[in-house]
Order: sequence, then C-alpha cells, then structure tokens
Amino acid sequence: MVRVRPDAAQVWGWLEEVADPEIPAVSVVDLGIVRDVHWNDDELVVTITPTYSGCPAMEVIARDIREALLARGVEKIRLETKISPPWTTDWISEGGRRRLHESGIAPPPSALVQIENVACPRCGSRATEMISRFGSTPCKSIYKCRACLEPFDVFKRH
Repeated sequence: MVRVRPDAAQVWGWLEEVADPEIPAVSVVDLGIVRDVHWNDDELVVTITPTYSGCPAMEVIARDIREALLARGVEKIRLETKISPPWTTDWISEGGRRRLHESGIAPPPSALVQIENVACPRCGSRATEMISRFGSTPCKSIYKCRACLEPFDVFKRH
C-alpha cells in the first residue's frame, strides 16, 4: 500500500462520504459525529463523538471510517472517542438537516422551536403530534401529521 498523507480538508471530504449506518441519507460528518481530524507525526487522528452514550452504531461508524481511510491509502489511523462536551443536534450541518428532511425524517428543531411544532417532512404542516417517544432508533421519536395523516420520524433534540 502506498503511504498517503493528505491534508485535513481532503480527509474531511472523504469522511463526508461515510454514511451513518442508522440513517444512510446523512454522513457522519453531516451529523457532527466527526469532531476533529489532524496528523500526529505519521498517524492520522480522527476524533468522534457518539450521538448518545452507548450508541450501538459507534462500532460500525468507527469501522467504516477506518475502512474509508485505508481504502485511500492512509495506513496509520487512530480513532479517539471524545464524550465531552456531549454531542448535540446543533452539530448537524445544514446539508444534513436538508438530507434528513428529504429522506422523510424531520430534522431536530433548533433551540428556539418547541418540539410540538415540528413540521411534517411530507406536507410541511405543523399540525403534528408525537405518537411515541421511542422511534426506529433511540435517537428518534415517531410523530403523526394530522393534515396528511402520515407518520414520520423526528430526530430528537439533544
């Protein structure tokens, strides 16, 4: 394997292609899971933060990041998990929020929006209600739109 030492911007670009295993419409960069990328001598250090303590997807995310970097010729990789400060939905990029919406998942509301006022990702109505605090993954809740009657996931605000 050829030893490669790309700059941090190139690595960030590669990591934008690593999909979140639970929500493949968004990347681990879009979700704000990847916190930092830097070189320590000849070792690439990638810092990641789980979306919540005990997230079962972190093992898969770490493997996928490592595989993506190895495939591009980076040989020495160290993944560090940083839990402080804890991950927050505020770290989701605008592109990530757009892709969540496009895939039928309501992006988490900003700190200024009440969770009860979530817009339906299908019709845009704010006449929505939570039908279950627990969704298909621990980081989502299930809502129903009273206008179009469709259920949809809402990414929980952290």
